[in-house]
Amino acid sequence: MIAVSAMTPLTVVAGALPLGYGEVREKGIPVAYVLVAIVLAIFTVGLTAMARHVPNSGAFYAYAAKGLSRPAGVGTAFVALLAYNAMQIGLYGAFGVAAHNAAAIFGLKMSWIVWALLGWALVSFLGLRQIDFNARILTVLVCAEVLIVLIFDAVMLGHPAGGSVTADTLNPGLIASAGGVSLLVGAVAGMVGFESPLVYAAEARDPRRTVARAIFMTLGVAAIVYGGSAWAMSVVAGPDRIIDVAAQYLNDLFFVLPDPYLPGALVDLGRIFFATSLFAAMLAFHHTVARYALTVAREGVLPPALARTRDDVPVAASSAQSALALVVLLIFAALVLNPTTDLFFFGTVSGGLGVLVLMAIASLAVVRFFRRDAHGETTWRRTVAPWIAAVFLILMLLLSVVFFGDLLDSDNLVKVYLPPVAFLAVYLLGVRWGRRLRRDRPPVYAAIGTGLPPENPTTTPEDPDTVRREPRATAPHPRDAEHPSGPATPVAPETETAAPADGATPTPEAAGPETGKPPTGT
Repeated sequence: MIAVSAMTPLTVVAGALPLGYGEVREKGIPVAYVLVAIVLAIFTVGLTAMARHVPNSGAFYAYAAKGLSRPAGVGTAFVALLAYNAMQIGLYGAFGVAAHNAAAIFGLKMSWIVWALLGWALVSFLGLRQIDFNARILTVLVCAEVLIVLIFDAVMLGHPAGGSVTADTLNPGLIASAGGVSLLVGAVAGMVGFESPLVYAAEARDPRRTVARAIFMTLGVAAIVYGGSAWAMSVVAGPDRIIDVAAQYLNDLFFVLPDPYLPGALVDLGRIFFATSLFAAMLAFHHTVARYALTVAREGVLPPALARTRDDVPVAASSAQSALALVVLLIFAALVLNPTTDLFFFGTVSGGLGVLVLMAIASLAVVRFFRRDAHGETTWRRTVAPWIAAVFLILMLLLSVVFFGDLLDSDNLVKVYLPPVAFLAVYLLGVRWGRRLRRDRPPVYAAIGTGLPPENPTTTPEDPDTVRREPRATAPHPRDAEHPSGPATPVAPETETAAPADGATPTPEAAGPETGKPPTGT
């Protein structure tokens, strides 16, 4: 339930799937989600095997720091912050429209931006509260929305267009086109949060089995719910009409299609739960960004002010994320941009591209990590599965960048090239900053990827680029939910080989995969 809560299913089913049909204008959505789930399942094999060797196993950048180099870890952390911020802020567009539609049921009519700002205020408030409290809210909302999805899917499959159920949209060949390939980024964005169980790798007796099993189950449920819902929508509308119908009802396709066969009250309830699902997703991604920023700031990579907490709540990082979201929302309101296509679709798809970058880097880190030492893992876990995942993820990333314009259905060069260029720029900026830390601030450099402050980083003989340090007695530092393994204890001074200047952009020849968590939330 932890990972499913992070993924908020109704957000994908009612928010992303209609855009895939109506905006991207492709029918292969069910196949895209199933294919991405399979690739991520293979990716999980090496990831969970490496997780027990990573101090901060819930964050993708920690795998990059461990498997590639610390500068690569910093670059990956910067990409993660940009990607998750893009997704979190993009969700406000869909929430504003969904809340507007839900409120209209009761005769209350307000602009989407008003609802978006109200949602922002509530997320900002809850972002300063304990995660345990918010987790209970997310669990209740997710259980309700999964039930809604299953009911609506069953009704749509029970009323096929033309009187017979067809499997036209389940044809794998639908992916073999520029538009079909571009659907993979949207599917990756919908899967964000699947890696949440990695947070508990340090506590599990056998993370290779228990954590992997939890992730496999999450991916299986996601493939069935997302792929199945996309197929159900094509069945009730008709494979030949689904694209045109979706284009006409971008904001509420999932509710319009089963509406003739369900009581109006149940459809209205679905609209309400769609708004609460989007809110849950916004809250989850807000926590993800705040915890990521807290951890990286705690290590000394970001300004120390962002590491300020109150009762283990990252108040400074949370406030910073809320401030950024507010600025973006006000800009969109001033420019009168479309909340669905310009904010929600563009923001979440761009964020999905960034998450695909994280996964590709993580996969390379896993390969390189086990190439140095097998750590008692089988050939399948340390070599075969990681290499398969790395090849597929990198191929997906390259194809997604090439066909990003097809995904956006836009020839606007700024929109098409801004996301990939921005992710490349922040990665290189992070690598450069990591190299500077190695030269000017060795204690901070040694702490990268540990989730701990510079005065008490975790070091192990297998770290490829650890510097010599003297032991220092420090008080334990509170750990947040993303880093449950507890503080490290002081160790005797040890000398290890300083890392070569290898923090450049990782390549299959120079490095291997790794992984981490944001996330996620979603």
